[in-house]
Amino acid sequence: MSQPKINDFVVKFANINGSGSASANQLFAKAILRMGVPVSPRNIFPSNIQGLPTWYEVRVSEAGYLGARGGVDLMVAMNPQTWDKDVLGIDPGGYLFYDSTKPLPKSKFREDVRVIGVPLTEICNSEYSDPRQRQLFRNIIYVGALAALLEMDIAEIEKLIGEQFKGKDKLIAPNIRALHLGRDYAKTHFECPIGLSVRRASAVGDSIFIDGNTAAALGCVYGGATVAAWYPITPSSSLAEAFARHCRTYRKDELGNNRYAVIQAEDELASIGMVIGASWNGARAFTCTSGPGISLMQEFIGLAYFAEIPAVIFDVQRGGPSTGMPTRTQQADVLACAYASHGDTKHVLLFPEDPAESNLRNSRCMLSR
Repeated sequence: MSQPKINDFVVKFANINGSGSASANQLFAKAILRMGVPVSPRNIFPSNIQGLPTWYEVRVSEAGYLGARGGVDLMVAMNPQTWDKDVLGIDPGGYLFYDSTKPLPKSKFREDVRVIGVPLTEICNSEYSDPRQRQLFRNIIYVGALAALLEMDIAEIEKLIGEQFKGKDKLIAPNIRALHLGRDYAKTHFECPIGLSVRRASAVGDSIFIDGNTAAALGCVYGGATVAAWYPITPSSSLAEAFARHCRTYRKDELGNNRYAVIQAEDELASIGMVIGASWNGARAFTCTSGPGISLMQEFIGLAYFAEIPAVIFDVQRGGPSTGMPTRTQQADVLACAYASHGDTKHVLLFPEDPAESNLRNSRCMLSR
């Protein structure tokens, strides 16, 4: 048997888009951070309609490593569509956590992987009658089970649930109950902890739980931005949404009046046009988009360049500037952005390394525009 891994392992969640799993997975990662252990989550999200695959990978590293390590120590396999691929990605000697309500043939498992089956659907069906509750609480139940299996501090998760549903207090108790349903089942049926565990540490320091888009939005606030015009496109939409949240707190005058404008335009062309117009009138303005949006903005980008009107564009990159490309995150728009427009242009490009740089560089970009 391999040596136990404490505060140094990778957990990957394989879920179905639209199942409500995102908040539960984030709850799991935040709870580990609250225990003083650094985590580096990655949301692997294609732009999918409800029902298609999505993944969330959490690297737990007391040493503070942020990059993807490669390999998976614990796979939480909640999507039958991607089962074979997900099981194949587990390191030898690793763990497979799955919903064991429906029996699976032996051929669906690997001999070098340890299997943990929890009848999540069966538990939900016996505890809840509402179909939506069964779906949502299923996610919280598996977080509770993982808390027991990894010896996480359940009190930290309970606090996070209280914070998440602040203002919706009637939802707190049911979620905590679902959490304990999973935890109690795991403690009753398995030896806890397994070969992976979280031990309270003090390695987080002043770090906070934040993603790059949210940090970039906060950088815009620090840099004095008051106008955001955007058209929804994965994976950039959360940047504009985060900016709007921050502005509701930090962009009001002493009378409570809004001192900002966040505009969802009818398309990408309109959004960059609004940014140029706002900047021409003296406001610090930006838009956020992805490769296909950059393609559509070319003529307006050229106008801003040759008219010497500052315009800040966030390109949260995916498979490429082609609309027909699948929505996968990568770095494919570098040249398209460097010479964007129909003329002879050269644009300043900034490449943040992590959320901290997203915040710092974007605030300086706004201040110097």
